[in-house]
Amino acid sequence: MKLILATKIVNIPEGVTLHIKSRHVTVKGPRGELSRAFKHLNIAFELVGGNKDKGTNPKKLKVDLWFANRKQLATIRTVCSHIENLMTGVTKGFLYRMRFVYAHFPINVSLTDKTVEVRNFLGEKRVRRVELLPGVEYVRSSDVKDQIELKGNDLTTVSLTAARIQQCTTVKRKDIRKFLDGIYVSQKTHIVNE
Repeated sequence: MKLILATKIVNIPEGVTLHIKSRHVTVKGPRGELSRAFKHLNIAFELVGGNKDKGTNPKKLKVDLWFANRKQLATIRTVCSHIENLMTGVTKGFLYRMRFVYAHFPINVSLTDKTVEVRNFLGEKRVRRVELLPGVEYVRSSDVKDQIELKGNDLTTVSLTAARIQQCTTVKRKDIRKFLDGIYVSQKTHIVNE
């Protein structure tokens, strides 16, 4: 059975401007500008709540989906979540903290021209390399031993970089219940806290 109209409203916070042109959403805020394209979905966007005559920005974004089945209805909340993450990124930013876990061989991590290099993992000679995605900043924590921080405005790029670093230290051909070594995400937070 198809639903005739499904609608979801996204509130736009103060200091954030949204621009939509042919399902390409651009969000501007105090920390910068992010954009994302939803051209592969048959969704209608509409900015509501503002007064163009007085020059006030719209307060809400209305997302409509017409004649959708169950699988298509799931995309409407996903799109709204992506837009909310873009708005959070340009206001607060995203910060992932990662800790090194090792039993015997200390893991050495360094940054060389936008590439994270992991050495001495389980005593291996192989150097594991992970490229930082655009917009992601790498910081080695000075106050905490064996910790790195990944910062950025785009949640997708920050979390994907953290996942690639974690997956490059996956233990192969050993019992993973015994060999717990690796680099793991220990905290997910915002750069600008309330």
